[in-house]
Amino acid sequence: MLEKPTFREANMDAAVPVVSVRSLRLPSPGRGEDLQLRLSAPVTGVDLPLVLFSHGFGSSMDGYAPLVDYWAAHGFVIVQPTYLDSRRLGLAPDDARRPSLWRTRVQDAKRILDNLDRIEQSVPGLAGRVDRTNIAAAGHSFGGQTTSMLLGARMVTDGADEDMSDRRVKAGILLASGGKGGDALSEIGRTMTPYLNTSFDHMVTPALIVAGDADHSPLTERGPDWFYEPYFLAPGRKALLVAFGGEHMLGGISGYEVTETTDENPDRVALIQQVTLAYLRQQLLGDETAWSSASATLANAIAPHGRLQTKSG
Repeated sequence: MLEKPTFREANMDAAVPVVSVRSLRLPSPGRGEDLQLRLSAPVTGVDLPLVLFSHGFGSSMDGYAPLVDYWAAHGFVIVQPTYLDSRRLGLAPDDARRPSLWRTRVQDAKRILDNLDRIEQSVPGLAGRVDRTNIAAAGHSFGGQTTSMLLGARMVTDGADEDMSDRRVKAGILLASGGKGGDALSEIGRTMTPYLNTSFDHMVTPALIVAGDADHSPLTERGPDWFYEPYFLAPGRKALLVAFGGEHMLGGISGYEVTETTDENPDRVALIQQVTLAYLRQQLLGDETAWSSASATLANAIAPHGRLQTKSG
């Protein structure tokens, strides 16, 4: 009798070599410094869909290799910016740009989409191979909040409710991305992110929300279910993957053997790799078989590492 396949066993199928180029620069007048990027892509293939990946607070373009390498090895071009909050840039605590970091992140993301011609030409062998009409956005933690804005979520600050969505983005993946903010914030949250008051009422773009059921954030008075809110509060087609035992780094998605991962678990990372890849293939390539297969593997697992649910509206 054959054993049921696991997500870890499925990780190596159809992978191809990847090329990665870092420290690409986009001139960014008014930002204070150029926007630095990393781009990863499979060495073969054409009409490659693109994923814009936004790092969490303090990270950089060099993080999240377990996801970026995996997606690129399975046919996607990944662009990773280094945002102004990155620790490597050393923004001073009293820097006048700090209160608007959330806004600058969204502007940076749009700047990337505005300059795909230039970015593509900067990477040898990539020109003409990217399908710029097939774009998704993904992000972890603060990067998830950035991504949610591109999908239609709005920051409600000082009575403003500005639409910063981008129609070029066809789908999104929010990884450990926080909920509404506002009254749900803890004292620490109000101190660190006083601007955080997100409305998901207009986040209509399809999205996969990934959250850990052991993610207890100091930013909120709520429990791990705070990270489920983008799924429950946003309209339209959404999917929710809850990783059992997952804390904020979701088993280690931010890097290999990084000290910030408090819940290191290769099986959890493999689950997230496979489900996110299947979602990207479904949304950007119309591959319903990949999504159905990932869903069935999880549903039929003897000891599942998570649960998956979807809604259509």
